[in-house]
Amino acid sequence: MSSIEIAFGRSHLPITLPQAARPTIIRKRPLPKIPNGRAAVRAALDAPIGCAPLRELAKKRRSACILICDITRPVPNHLFLRPMIEDLLAAGIAADNITVLIATGLHRPNEGAELAELVGDPWVLNTVKVENHFARDDAAHVMLGNTTGRNVPVGLDRRLIEADLRIATGLVEPHFMAGWSGGRKVVAPGVAHHTTIRTFHSARFMEDPLAVQCNLAGNPLHEEQLEIIGMLGEVYALNTVIDEQRDLSFVNFGEIVASHYAAVTFVEAATAVPIGRRFHTIVTSSAGYPLDKTYYQTVKGMVTPLDILEPGGTLIVASEISEGFGSAEFRAAQQRLADLGPERFLATLTAKSLAEVDEWQTEMQLKPMRLGRVQLYTTGLDAEERRITCVELIDSVDAAIEAAIARHGSGDVAIIPEGPYVVPLHR
Repeated sequence: MSSIEIAFGRSHLPITLPQAARPTIIRKRPLPKIPNGRAAVRAALDAPIGCAPLRELAKKRRSACILICDITRPVPNHLFLRPMIEDLLAAGIAADNITVLIATGLHRPNEGAELAELVGDPWVLNTVKVENHFARDDAAHVMLGNTTGRNVPVGLDRRLIEADLRIATGLVEPHFMAGWSGGRKVVAPGVAHHTTIRTFHSARFMEDPLAVQCNLAGNPLHEEQLEIIGMLGEVYALNTVIDEQRDLSFVNFGEIVASHYAAVTFVEAATAVPIGRRFHTIVTSSAGYPLDKTYYQTVKGMVTPLDILEPGGTLIVASEISEGFGSAEFRAAQQRLADLGPERFLATLTAKSLAEVDEWQTEMQLKPMRLGRVQLYTTGLDAEERRITCVELIDSVDAAIEAAIARHGSGDVAIIPEGPYVVPLHR
């Protein structure tokens, strides 16, 4: 027997494989480690893509808004927020006119100890305003009209709109609808009005075959996000890429679209992994903390490996889920799925122009459910929550692997320790 560890919570879950297993371990290609992250950030700010250095951009500006991702993304904010803010202060922007805005989308706010963890630098919290975005606060948004491409209503947080200098920061990694996270996605849906977000999450976007991970060409979400950036006007971005140990591998700064494409080009070769075959049994994770805090985020781990799952195969997902479902709205959507079944639930979505809050994630769960058998190992969730996951709960990953091998008559098992941060491709 052989063993391997997969990401689980703040640590790892050991898995012991049966003798019959022939494992294929799927990881990102090794990424370089930047030995001095702060020096790399400084170099990026001083040698940007498609714009002047930050110190020059900040001159004669009265205010600035810096967007950061919420706690669900392990962005190394501690490395770049202080040097960015110091550049703004040195250029003459008053500390009271600098806002770090958490791009929560429709997620809950980050507060208290969680906020301190997210920012990662007490100096930042003590020097400038750090505030959450609230998508359902109408007065906090400026409505910019509708996109010409797909008639998406566009509302963005007033604090971003009204700032003289706008900067988005984030992590560039595969995203199972928008192709890649980071850049324009931190703006919309990150600090967008709920109607913008709920339109993005409607069935006409979710069911589009081009709205998939690692794809920007013809991706309707990406195209709408680019149009929204055009409506917003001048905006810049700091993009990061991290390796499997969460160490910094890449950082750049520049015009938001050009700098994002550069980061995607860097990470795509390492993250999108051609496998050349499909498997009857796949074992994956939800990438550990912070992504596996909720069942809502766990769905990402179910969708990412579908390209290499044989129809009718078994997908085994391990996720700690320490905080339960993630939102009351998502729980309600899962309850409707349990009550109606997959086909009737999907039928309720297709006529809507605005998705209900968080029901889109339940819609995404239908994709692995349509393809094969989904099994979940977790140490979280109560009995009722487990019932309305609508997938098969298991007590042991080891036993589930052994049973799947016997059921399918094949010992070939794909194991993806880092979950949705790795995209295996059947080509």
